[in-house]
Amino acid sequence: MDKVFITRKLPDEAVASLKEKFEVKMWHSDEIQMTSEELKIEAKDAHAIWTMLSDKVDRSLIASLPNLKVISNLGVGYNNIDVEAAKENGIIVTNTPGVLTETTADLAFSLLLATARRVMEAERDLRAGHWKSRSPMQYTGMDVFGATIGIIGMGRIGEAVARRAKGFNMNVLYHNRTRKMDVEKEFGFTYAELDTLLEESDFIVLLTPLTPETKGLIGERELSLMKDTATIINVARGGVVDEQALYDALATNKIWAAGLDVFEVEPVPLDHPLLTLPNVTVLPHIGSASIRTRLAMMQMNAKAIEAVLEEKEPENRVV
Repeated sequence: MDKVFITRKLPDEAVASLKEKFEVKMWHSDEIQMTSEELKIEAKDAHAIWTMLSDKVDRSLIASLPNLKVISNLGVGYNNIDVEAAKENGIIVTNTPGVLTETTADLAFSLLLATARRVMEAERDLRAGHWKSRSPMQYTGMDVFGATIGIIGMGRIGEAVARRAKGFNMNVLYHNRTRKMDVEKEFGFTYAELDTLLEESDFIVLLTPLTPETKGLIGERELSLMKDTATIINVARGGVVDEQALYDALATNKIWAAGLDVFEVEPVPLDHPLLTLPNVTVLPHIGSASIRTRLAMMQMNAKAIEAVLEEKEPENRVV
């Protein structure tokens, strides 16, 4: 019987179909991340591993799993997996695109609103007893309605964020590897070169995958092009932004604020400089974290594993 190893404890309903056909083993916790050595030991006989974005599936791990046929990753991104090593070893990699589009767009726009209106800062102060009077300029933020939003990465989620922005009467600029004329025509979005987008946008939302081309895409030069009243929102990957350059820009008020759902190292260390700034709103990578969406993503993972182990072509194959 083929063996499946899952790197987190998942709901029974998510793994029930696999347990009917395969020997399924799960890590004991839904919160504590496995170390690389623990993963090597626990998955040593696995024919399939079901991984999370935080699991590093590198060449060394892949080489240590001689029976492995498929890696199914819970998420759209798969930069945590060495896909070239997987391909060289004839291992299929799958992900979970599409199903999380609207949920992630909801979160991106929620983070934009919360950062613009200083929601988290005000909430913390209220709970700490710092709200002593109603000062006219206390907790004043930036208007979203009618502002210009620049979206970097106009994939499915980018389009969904842009549609929400239109509901706020925002002027939508976007930058993408390929220009999307059909989207421009249907919704009235405007393509812009990266520098132009950075110079003209009040809110910049990052939605690009992390690739060698996008790593450090937003650095000191790019931040210097932004308005001093601009806000940057990152719901892509932490590595897309030079975090030291972002800290410097925020600490010296070269830009107004940032909303971050992702960091280069996750979980983010509590002594990270960005966590010390009042004009930074932070979240623990919850872009797709709705109950319905996460269960739908898990169902996609389970189906992909089942397909590969039954020698069928899986949906959402990366390699």
